[in-house]
Amino acid sequence: MPVPAVFILVAVAIVFIVVIRILALRVTTFIIGVAPALPKIFMDSSAWERSQNLRSRVAQGYPSLVAFVARRIELRQPTGLLLTLTVLAAIYLVGLFSGLTEDILEASGTIRIDNVINAKLIPWRIEPLISAFLWITALGSSPSVIAAVIIATGFLWSQRRFHIILPLWVTCLGALTTTTIGKLVVGRHRPEFTIDVSAAGWSFPSGHATVAMAVYGFIAYAIARALPGIRERFEVAYWTAVLIILIGVSRIFLGVHYVTDVIGGFLVGGFWLLAGFAIAEWNVLPAMAEKPIGSTHKSLPEDSGNS
Repeated sequence: MPVPAVFILVAVAIVFIVVIRILALRVTTFIIGVAPALPKIFMDSSAWERSQNLRSRVAQGYPSLVAFVARRIELRQPTGLLLTLTVLAAIYLVGLFSGLTEDILEASGTIRIDNVINAKLIPWRIEPLISAFLWITALGSSPSVIAAVIIATGFLWSQRRFHIILPLWVTCLGALTTTTIGKLVVGRHRPEFTIDVSAAGWSFPSGHATVAMAVYGFIAYAIARALPGIRERFEVAYWTAVLIILIGVSRIFLGVHYVTDVIGGFLVGGFWLLAGFAIAEWNVLPAMAEKPIGSTHKSLPEDSGNS
């Protein structure tokens, strides 16, 4: 692969990331703008009015069930809609990971796809891309991630945001432990190394991808939670997502993991990210009970660190 083509590829990748950021920001702004009005629109609809009799009969016949559902969709409580969506998303990630693991153990078509992608990348494994991805992949190593957690703990402690520290460590240790167990259970061999880069241990799921998603994702949440505006929070979330994806791509490019290893790592890391998010919000969200529904981003509860 000629060097000029490498620089063209890098330039195209940078432009792509910037364009996606612009589109994602517009979509996010639109969703946040229309979301507060959706409950009123739904309750004013003719379908809601026509269901009045049915809802009344259900409420009279199954009061406990109705009360349970009402608590699950309550916007102002930590055990309401946010926790419900978080649990459903976590269950969905577990289902996806289980299906992916089953495909790998049964040596289905995913194995062929992994081998094809790995072979296609061999001509691209040249300098300076190798050095660049080695630098990126180091950010997802266990020493780097644990150092990031320790530093983040110090900052959170100094800001008296003690309620964030426990879920941060739960997210980190849970991701590391689950990955270790998963590697031992699946016992998948790594790809054949084609360059002077190697890695020890089993391949599935990718530990770098897991801890990057879980830890860097949670640190981004902790930072964004204290920011005042939607735009600032979006920037933190987006560029952290870019970093996490680059760490996953680096494992594939360097030939130390298959694509499905990285996907599996993202799924496991995503589960622990949601778990940490739920634990943290359990302590933060009661403040929302004093905030009116449908308020703008300026009136969102701020995590001032005095919890």
